[in-house]
Amino acid sequence: WDLSAVVTGLLLGYNLPAGFPIWMNLIGCFVAIAITKMAFGGIGKNLFNPALAGRVFLLISFPMEMTTWPKPHIFDFMNTDMQTGATTLGILKHLDAETSATALSRATTNQEQLPDYLDMFLGNIGWSIGEISTLALILGFIYLLYRKIISWHIPVYYIATFMILTTIHWLLTGSTQAEPMTQLLSGGLFLGAIFMATDYTTSPMSRQGRIIFAIGCGILTYVIRFYSVYPEGVSFAILIMNAFVPMIDNLCVPRVFGTRRK
Repeated sequence: WDLSAVVTGLLLGYNLPAGFPIWMNLIGCFVAIAITKMAFGGIGKNLFNPALAGRVFLLISFPMEMTTWPKPHIFDFMNTDMQTGATTLGILKHLDAETSATALSRATTNQEQLPDYLDMFLGNIGWSIGEISTLALILGFIYLLYRKIISWHIPVYYIATFMILTTIHWLLTGSTQAEPMTQLLSGGLFLGAIFMATDYTTSPMSRQGRIIFAIGCGILTYVIRFYSVYPEGVSFAILIMNAFVPMIDNLCVPRVFGTRRK
């Protein structure tokens, strides 16, 4: 009744491609709610982020469906018949059934035809539903900060750590894969840093702990993207760092009010 399952379902949906089969989606929801959350005791007791656990399970179980995205085309809402002068309203170009490689996949294989930065920023690319528009994710980040639902530490330190490592890698190697803006604007970096890594239950309680957690997520994302078979590493990075949260909380115990610093 507190709608927490709805939030988990929305977050899982953001991590899925458009057109993903509903029955597979239901399996992911079951893994996220029944196994990742309820099996650990319910709300506030789960060790791992439920939506990301569901996504990783689906990625391992259904790799083909999880890595197939419609190829986006420009929308054309106006078409004028030059013979009659009549104007036809409607969408003339829409999502094609043809699939396309993502920017990260192209960068990993060193393909030269990478998407335009503006297309990646606005969302005119093929990717998971909640990852395509960096602009929308930034607006969501601003809204969450305004409502004081999250703090800025995890998203900023996460993204900054990853970008510093990526830029150094790019300067040293000149690799197309390490092109900083492509790595920044594509994939689930913003979605994971803003909406996944900041989950109350699976992130550290102290500010110092959040910074350590975020830096760890950034390092792991860099390592997985550049040195593993997966072009994306956000989900795995956050889940791995979720396991270290109890240790981080024990190392970063806040000073009790009224006591002296050691």
